[in-house]
Amino acid sequence: MIISHEDRLRQVVWETVHRIPAFDMHTHIYEPRFRDRLLWGVDELLVYHYLQAETFRANPLDIKSPYGRAEYERFFALSKREQAELAWRKLFLELSPISETARGLLTTLGLLGFDISTRDISAWREALANRPLNDHLSQVLAIANVEAVVMTNDPFDDVERAVWEQGGERDPRFYTSLRLDGLLNEWKTAARRLKGWGYSVKSGLDKKSAEEVVRFLHDWCERIQPLYLAVSLPPDVDLFDDSARARLLAKCVLPVCRQRRLPLALMIGVKRRVNPELRLAGDAVGRADIGQIERLCAENASVRFLATMLSRENQHELCVASRKFSNLMPFGCWWFLNIPFAIEEITRMRLELLGFSFVAQHSDARVLEQLLYKWAHSRWILGHILQQKYCDLHRTGWRLTEAEIERDVRAILADNFKRFVGLTS
Repeated sequence: MIISHEDRLRQVVWETVHRIPAFDMHTHIYEPRFRDRLLWGVDELLVYHYLQAETFRANPLDIKSPYGRAEYERFFALSKREQAELAWRKLFLELSPISETARGLLTTLGLLGFDISTRDISAWREALANRPLNDHLSQVLAIANVEAVVMTNDPFDDVERAVWEQGGERDPRFYTSLRLDGLLNEWKTAARRLKGWGYSVKSGLDKKSAEEVVRFLHDWCERIQPLYLAVSLPPDVDLFDDSARARLLAKCVLPVCRQRRLPLALMIGVKRRVNPELRLAGDAVGRADIGQIERLCAENASVRFLATMLSRENQHELCVASRKFSNLMPFGCWWFLNIPFAIEEITRMRLELLGFSFVAQHSDARVLEQLLYKWAHSRWILGHILQQKYCDLHRTGWRLTEAEIERDVRAILADNFKRFVGLTS
């Protein structure tokens, strides 16, 4: 049915954005069979490393001088509940919880049915802890309106590796990605471990070693059936020098991608451990050279590349590069860009330069319930942007149907990714 009035157009757009299920293509949540790797509950939300960084800025230990190693060690020696209570007091009671992560926790609890005005963290903690995990997981996915999620699967993680080696029934709502950070970014350590697992590799990466790395990658692709291979990289990375990383990429990773018709996801711009005392919260961001991606796409036309950049300053360049290479798919707003200001700017830019040929968002969730706020907040932003864009189109005299709007929204929330990785034709 053709939509003839702008008011009706706005209503249809808003309802469609919130009705269409998302396919969350990059998360750090896991199937229940991974046990402790699946993080959930109030305390996990409060000790999330985004909030840890904010908690230190609020001086949780009430010290009078700048933080040093001793103060960080004191904090991390606390139990998880004690850390959570400190974060709650410092970020929610002594200040208004206005940051995106703090507000997101409140959105999450509200969507789970809790009365946020009571500020009763103990009651919320107990209520969630008493919910059966499988029921809770199903409820979270339903409320978030997420049809499936993609895990981040690291073959060098001993706990995760043991689960895969044991086998077991898979949860069809969880897909896999094969994470290559341990292989590409820490080759000397990886070589020792590969040798211990029966692969004949040398740190010098000779011809035989490269063949064995390829065998390792094929073995893990067979074992976990990933939708794509993935690696996070520093902003100053050179993928064409004579480093072990560049040679592994050229001789091992890209050939496996070609042979198995798997995309490679490049996540570029993270500066690891600028403050190592903050542990997982100590990473930062830097601007990268988009020419690295352009050259990869040009020299490997038969390989598909998913790409996201951590620096806001790289976003325009990535959009322009994506106009030039059909084997390049930009996706989501990663990490420090997963805030309303940046989500809105980046999404508008992509729509204006790429139309609907991108993946709008991924949650990057590390705690199960984070799916709720990350998708709720992103849909709210996307709904407002698309209302404006479709009204702009309407004013040209072009008339849209409800089916056309649904097609477009499905594309950027799910179908573009599913087609790119071969889940649909």
